[in-house]
Amino acid sequence: MDIVSSSLDTLENITFDEIKVGDSASLTRTVHREDIQLFAVVSGDVNPSHLDDQYARESHFGEVVAHGMLSGAIISALLGNQFPGPGTVYVAQNLSFKAAVHIGDALTVKLTCIRKIADSKHLVIACSVTNQEGILVVEGEAEVAAPLEKIRRTRAELPEVTVTDKQRRYEHLLSLSDGLPAIKVAVAHPCDAESLKGALQAMKEGLIIPVLVGPEARIRATAELIGESIEGMQLISTEHSVESAERAVALARAGEVDALMKGSLHTDELMSQVVNKLTGIRTARRISHVFVAEVPRYPRTLLITDAAINIQPDLADMVDIVQNAIDLAHAISIPLPRVALLSAVETINSKIPSTLVAAALCKMSDRGQIKGGQLDGPLAFDNAVSPFAARTKGIVSEVAGRADILVVPDLESGNMLAKQLEYLAGALLTGVVLGARVPIVLTSRADRAEARSASCAIVKRLVAHRLAAANKLEKK
Repeated sequence: MDIVSSSLDTLENITFDEIKVGDSASLTRTVHREDIQLFAVVSGDVNPSHLDDQYARESHFGEVVAHGMLSGAIISALLGNQFPGPGTVYVAQNLSFKAAVHIGDALTVKLTCIRKIADSKHLVIACSVTNQEGILVVEGEAEVAAPLEKIRRTRAELPEVTVTDKQRRYEHLLSLSDGLPAIKVAVAHPCDAESLKGALQAMKEGLIIPVLVGPEARIRATAELIGESIEGMQLISTEHSVESAERAVALARAGEVDALMKGSLHTDELMSQVVNKLTGIRTARRISHVFVAEVPRYPRTLLITDAAINIQPDLADMVDIVQNAIDLAHAISIPLPRVALLSAVETINSKIPSTLVAAALCKMSDRGQIKGGQLDGPLAFDNAVSPFAARTKGIVSEVAGRADILVVPDLESGNMLAKQLEYLAGALLTGVVLGARVPIVLTSRADRAEARSASCAIVKRLVAHRLAAANKLEKK
């Protein structure tokens, strides 16, 4: 007899007396990368065969494989939940591992009672695990002390677990620029460990060719401190941070570099040179900043603007801020980005200026004054990112619940939102300034080297996108 679970919400056992030799039960479960990572966390088994893609590619498996005992744990789940179920006590186990389990494999566990031991009330159960192709991956036997009394319990509600795999998200951002040539980047004042490490890491990843602009003695001392060599790299020596910003911007103005990168100087020091009317690199477009965020619990890349440059933008500023973000979304392969214009509420209220600005921006988009995206607003944050919240509040929209771009009403709210995502939700943030002649890598001075390197990947992709668009126009 095949035993089938009667309810998803309730656990009910099968007693020793009820089970007959030949009775069986089965369970199918697909193995995800997160399952392997969580098993490694719980067990402490961090064998690179299970966690390191590069190592695994060079192993005889050719890719990451699951721990053998992950299959054993699924056997244990079927024993404890269903066959025999609650009250079962594991006594012994003998398993043979026949084939590797890969990410995406659908494993079917089958348990069959092959012997009943009357004196001890034990059951001997044959165990087999096959994958979706019918290949046997595990076989063996388990001996359990079977429950003697009927037990029926509500299934326990498990705590929610989020895997915050920053390395994988970092690699995803790097992959956006795969196959593109490295760009030349002037790095303004890289005089602390993280800013110099970020530039050198981006160079090692094949993203940039750095031009270091700053006090030579300090840069060399920092390189020695972090155990890196800068020999053979172009280094333009300056006296102080303001001169570093001036020289870096001058390189961009002269067309000698493709982008700028902020080092350990203040944002104001660099941006004041960027917007200088005589020597800067302004265009007709308003300059704005975009955080590109990889958030563990959000299913898509999220752009947040403007949280670093424009303090209290007016309607005209917001038009350029939105257009800059849409253009960046296009560059990173979001062809029709969904743009949520954030406020405290989702209805227009004359006492809340951001709701009026949002409504105006939506109408401007309808009339073609903003191009390339789907706009909706005002939207509260929950309505912008949660389909459940949007449905509950009766919002019918292509944008609500699945925004690609979040447009904040001012710098304060935007900066707090971005930093909360980073420090409380484990988001990986990259920062890019748009609207100037060249894009600018602009991250917080507290950001680690990975955030700076990933920002270079975004900028590299943006430079290539702009070049392709320019070539297309030339051919026309």
